[in-house]
Amino acid sequence: MSSTPALRWVSSTYSDGQGGECIQWAPEHALATGEFLVRDSKNPSGPHLTLSSNGFTGLVEFAKNCA
Repeated sequence: MSSTPALRWVSSTYSDGQGGECIQWAPEHALATGEFLVRDSKNPSGPHLTLSSNGFTGLVEFAKNCA
């Protein structure tokens, strides 16, 4: 029986750095599966979004334009 390894979550470089508005993503999971998992860092045990490559790119572009 194999166990699923824990995901390594990485904070966005566009986060505010104050512990407020921050999203995290799981880069190794994206590399292995093509699915981009995104979550709210304030609620790590809560739900996450599963985005396509295009969806993740759109989210990053949105974050750049809001900064």
